[in-house]
Amino acid sequence: MPSPAQLHVDLNALAHNFHALEAVAGVPVHPVVKADAYGLGIVPVARRLMREGARTFFVARCAEGETLREALGPTPEIYVLDGCLDGRTERLLAGDLRPVLNDAEQLARWPADVACGLQIDTGMNRLGFRLEDAPAPFPGVRLVLSHLACADAPAAPMNARQRDAFEAVARLYPGTVRSFANSGGAFLKADYGFDGVRPGISLFGGGPEGRPDAGLKTVATFTAEVLQVRDVPAGESVGYAATYRAETPRRIATCGAGYADGVLRSSSPRGQVFVAGELRPMVGRVSMDVLAVDVTGLDVRAGDRVELFGPNRPIEDAAEAAGAIAYELLTAINRRVERMYTGAQAV
Repeated sequence: MPSPAQLHVDLNALAHNFHALEAVAGVPVHPVVKADAYGLGIVPVARRLMREGARTFFVARCAEGETLREALGPTPEIYVLDGCLDGRTERLLAGDLRPVLNDAEQLARWPADVACGLQIDTGMNRLGFRLEDAPAPFPGVRLVLSHLACADAPAAPMNARQRDAFEAVARLYPGTVRSFANSGGAFLKADYGFDGVRPGISLFGGGPEGRPDAGLKTVATFTAEVLQVRDVPAGESVGYAATYRAETPRRIATCGAGYADGVLRSSSPRGQVFVAGELRPMVGRVSMDVLAVDVTGLDVRAGDRVELFGPNRPIEDAAEAAGAIAYELLTAINRRVERMYTGAQAV
């Protein structure tokens, strides 16, 4: 039997977005597939991207890199953004994984003649060597990267400051691949692309400025089954703490997805779902396993499905209603939610 909560992943749409980003950036696309490919499934997603031509991937954790290496074989370059943490050197070497070194301690742990990357902090103050501490070139360095702090705001002055700082420091490492632009950065001017962009959210359909982009297709569709439909008389409440009270008689659908599935509790009361051709509001509090939707006047029955986000309810809109961002909605989806794939995924 199908699960009440399902995540439908369109791998053909993923392939479209990969090539759309290539066209926009004008340089190779190096996918970021950390956090289980933002919740969509690192193995089927990476296999399809490799089939489309991707040869360099980024993950956050060593274990993610190991999973990816096992799935993809020896061909692609796999960079680990955490770097070479204490006790990870042998695992990284055994998995043919390339750490992105972030400080002097990590640099000391890694063999100088083995391939790796360097992260330079150009102003975000998160990971990476400070500009003044950038290490001297060494034989193993194959890639130098930095990360934009304000790429989703194209007019932000910090974007150009970071770009100029990165261009200057990258000159210390001639012959390396220069990687600077994330999803938002890929849509900035051509001089942000350098030798390759590393998008994440835009591969999976999220717009670069936190709103839908016409050039990108929807990859992820999150749906829930209607478990029961009931009449609620005027004056009665729905859900925990009686936060919603019907002012007039209402028809309420209880749907099989809740915060244990990744539906943020903050999605209600501003959240909506797409059902029977309309957007309808969530009512009452999101519970662990269910949520309630006002379907008054619609022909909705148990067994029908509602769309929490997807082609009819853009993920950016769903995220805004929850006071969140698209990244959160995708990565919050729990493993008990059934993943369903369309489109070939094999390498």
